[in-house]
Amino acid sequence: MKRFIVWLCGLLSAIGITACDYINVKELQPGVSTAAEVRERFGPPHMEWKNTDGSTTWEFSRQPEGIECFMITIGPDQILRAIDQVINEQTFARIEKGMNPDEIRRLLGKPASSQFFALKQETVWEWKFSHGFAGNNEPEFFTVSFNTEGRVIGTGRYTLHRGR
Repeated sequence: MKRFIVWLCGLLSAIGITACDYINVKELQPGVSTAAEVRERFGPPHMEWKNTDGSTTWEFSRQPEGIECFMITIGPDQILRAIDQVINEQTFARIEKGMNPDEIRRLLGKPASSQFFALKQETVWEWKFSHGFAGNNEPEFFTVSFNTEGRVIGTGRYTLHRGR
C-alpha cells in the first residue's frame, strides 16, 4: 500500500498536483534518505545547481498554481542533506537591489509568471505565496522587478482581488 501511495504522489506531483508534498517531506529524512528516494517521490527537478561544497540543490517549484518551492540539497554522497520551502518571508528579505535573475531564481525558484512593461522598461517576476485567508480566497503574490540590464530594482506584493 505504501508503494502505491508513493507512486500516486509521484504521478500527481508530475502533473502539478501537490497534495502529496506534505507526506513526501515528512517521510524523507536528512542524513538518511537517498537522492533516488527524493527523485522517486518528487520526480525530476526543474533545475539543478552545483554548490561549492560538492553538493547539488534541486528545485521543485509548485508555481504557478501552488504556493511552494522546495530546494532539496543532496550531498556528494547522494544522501539528502536538507529540504527547504523557500517561498516565505525569510527568503523574500534576502533579495537585494542589484541582484541578477540567476541569483533570484536560485533563491525563489521558477516564478509563476514574468512580464515586461514597456513604458517602465522593466521586467516583473511574480510568485504566488498565499491562496488567501480563510473565507476570502484572494491569492497573494510577491514580485521582483528588474531593469533592462537585468538587475533587481525593487520588490513588492499584491493581492489579486476578484469581483464578487
